[in-house]
Amino acid sequence: MRYVILGTAGHIDHGKSAIVKALTGVDPDRLKEERERGITIDLGFADLTYPDGLRVGIVDVPGHERLIKNMLAGAGGLDVLLMVFAADEGIMPQSREHLAICNLLKIKRGLIAVTKTDLVDEEWLALVTDEVRGFVKGTFLEGAEIIPVSSKTGQNVDLLKEKIGEIASGVEPKPLKGLFRLPVDRVFTLKGFGTVVTGTAVSGSISLDEPVEVLPEGIKTKVRGLQSHGDMLKKAFAGQRVAVNLQGVAKEDLQRGDVITSPKKIMPTYVVDASVEILSDSLINSLKNRSLVHFHTGTSELIGRIIIFDNKELKPGEKAYCQFRFNSRIAVMAGDRYIIRRFSPLMTIGGGEILDTSPKRRRRADGYDDLEVFEGGVLGDKIRMKVFNSGLGGITQAGLEGWINAELRETGKAIEALIKEGKVIRCDERFIDKKVFDIFSKKAASTLEDFHKRNPLKPGMLKEALRAVFKGLDQKMFEELIANVRDVVPDKEMLRLGSFNISLDEDKVLLEEKILKSLEGALFQPPAKEELSSALSINQKELDELLKIMASKGRLVRINDALYLTADSYNKMIDGLRKFFNEKAEMSVGEFRDILGTTRKYALPFLEYLDSNKITLRVGDVRKFLLK
Repeated sequence: MRYVILGTAGHIDHGKSAIVKALTGVDPDRLKEERERGITIDLGFADLTYPDGLRVGIVDVPGHERLIKNMLAGAGGLDVLLMVFAADEGIMPQSREHLAICNLLKIKRGLIAVTKTDLVDEEWLALVTDEVRGFVKGTFLEGAEIIPVSSKTGQNVDLLKEKIGEIASGVEPKPLKGLFRLPVDRVFTLKGFGTVVTGTAVSGSISLDEPVEVLPEGIKTKVRGLQSHGDMLKKAFAGQRVAVNLQGVAKEDLQRGDVITSPKKIMPTYVVDASVEILSDSLINSLKNRSLVHFHTGTSELIGRIIIFDNKELKPGEKAYCQFRFNSRIAVMAGDRYIIRRFSPLMTIGGGEILDTSPKRRRRADGYDDLEVFEGGVLGDKIRMKVFNSGLGGITQAGLEGWINAELRETGKAIEALIKEGKVIRCDERFIDKKVFDIFSKKAASTLEDFHKRNPLKPGMLKEALRAVFKGLDQKMFEELIANVRDVVPDKEMLRLGSFNISLDEDKVLLEEKILKSLEGALFQPPAKEELSSALSINQKELDELLKIMASKGRLVRINDALYLTADSYNKMIDGLRKFFNEKAEMSVGEFRDILGTTRKYALPFLEYLDSNKITLRVGDVRKFLLK
């Protein structure tokens, strides 16, 4: 089956609910107060099923100007608009506001019903029809078919149903393979079931027993039951009106505006970057920078402050890039549409597209190239720009999938294409822009080069010291990045350039030979650093550097901070151990001391070194040999 959502729009008491009932047999006015007063107060729902498998869910919205926020809650997921005008009244204030809202939301398809035709003569009907045709000129309804209808007599009801089917059949399907999202428009409880939420699934699919997350609060739960227009389902798809029975969640924890979605994908935010357009016929003189506005997207409404980039104010008909800063978190994706209304008095003034849900810190000199790409670029360009903006921290595939409203498969293909083209690289589970990585590589190499020039006798720079140069970069990401930098060689806790070699002055070379000769002569009773410094008349700091250099060259083996062995002495120690363990399985400290011909004072630190390097294994008071 194919699923399409149609919404009604129009002024209060123009017959929207009556025409829905005539089409479907279902009264969308579900509340007692609505039926008593004869007006739609909240969203009403019905559906049409066609022989070819097409199913059209109908959202009937209120027309009263004080209930526009309820109308907006139903307009976000619409595929087709049925614009309704009463023949006896024609165009009225909410006709204008509803059409403006649907135009800003970029609804692409629709048709027009002129209702209550039984109340007027043909001449008057012709006048109203002409007026309506002129009214919709310049909007997405320009050229749409206008059908005169009477819910009372049944005139053209079947024709309207037929035309709805024709238009709905041509609607581009919602992304069935996208991330599942269901903006909540109703929350209630059912005896024996518990908490139920309803909404229009705007992308993806969901199955029974599947884990979901309720945003922005991040409530983890599971799908206990699914229903659509009274039918029990095992799986629900984008484009369907869906009721979801949630496991273990209280009704009081949920509200209209929440979003049911796949876990750990969408990150709620207080700030979004967006494009904004002010209605050309808006009654405001201008929208000033930093104004408070009512922000509507999906089924949510919240207060936000608009920061207009490069403009102090926007006049009717003008467009700009902007940022919204909200008083509470919101769960949205790049590509979502929104509407803004004046803070007071309430009035629809404009709308636009959300471009980035985790925007970078922006300086005036940065320009808005990224926003231009997010607004008009193809998917691959948008993803690359987002990866670029994510800097050295990078972004995960889940992060990208939860950022942009697109088919998950297409997002994955775009990422792989960028990697194949060499524009993006993969570091662990994150993606980094190649340009960003190249800047990192150059800075890391130049920092190390400068360090080597200033410290020609040091074997390298501490990793943490180099990481500190890249402020805010976590250790794991630093390790991943530095491992991919050419000519950088890791050495335990240090890093050096592969082209770097310690070049000693002639006097330093002579000191090296003196140190080596002194340690060779002592064999397995080497002098400690302090003793060596005194015996050779070498400054303690200078001796430290020379010992480290000799160890990095492999001439010495560092036992601990105080003791060093020559490489030859160390090899003799290993050879002696091999011979011993060829005959015996275990070795005591005394036996090890005798093998080396040394004292317990030296034997113990030697054994501690061998244990820590997994050459020997201590078992109680004896050692076992681990080398083969």
